[in-house]
Amino acid sequence: MKCVDLFENGDMKVINLLPQDGAAYYHGKILDAFTADMYLSRCVGELSWEHDRAFIYGKEIVTKRKIAWYADKPVSYTYSGYTKRALVWPDFLRELKKVVETHCGEGFNSCLGNFYSSGEEGMSWHSDAEKDLIENGAIGALTLGGERKFSFKNKQTRESVSLTLEHGSLLIMQGTTQQNWLHSLPKTKKDIEPRVSLTFRQMR
Repeated sequence: MKCVDLFENGDMKVINLLPQDGAAYYHGKILDAFTADMYLSRCVGELSWEHDRAFIYGKEIVTKRKIAWYADKPVSYTYSGYTKRALVWPDFLRELKKVVETHCGEGFNSCLGNFYSSGEEGMSWHSDAEKDLIENGAIGALTLGGERKFSFKNKQTRESVSLTLEHGSLLIMQGTTQQNWLHSLPKTKKDIEPRVSLTFRQMR
């Protein structure tokens, strides 16, 4: 497994973490600690969280991880065999969307939030390539809360790349990343603070 240097020549120039077949850029902390703490508190307390459900090999799975989905309009989104309907943005989430858009240079019309209450909750290998998403569209993932390891694995070569996502940090996935790479949030037995991941997306 490859661990990458996130910045080129020790400065703050953002580089592509993936060696080929995609683009993933880690911008580090884009929110100061006070602001990140404030938004984390609001996300945990004010977003409409519910346990995620998925069909895996024909069996219904209810995850410990919770999700909340918001968008410009109350549209439907289908993945893992379930259709979900989005809620309209609360003002503070719209504020965060604008911050992420400034760093991405992209516009987003939806956000899938994930709430991990401890390190024992994670995400197995997958790619975000559902038909409801714009093909090769950007995804901006804002981390709030406990630091967690995040990994990529190439679908063909099985080469892997890992990094640590910090409180208040932004990871952007673009281009053919979802076609060619899987990603995961490994579970850990370490004592880790609750974490919210806000994944801003481009829906059709």
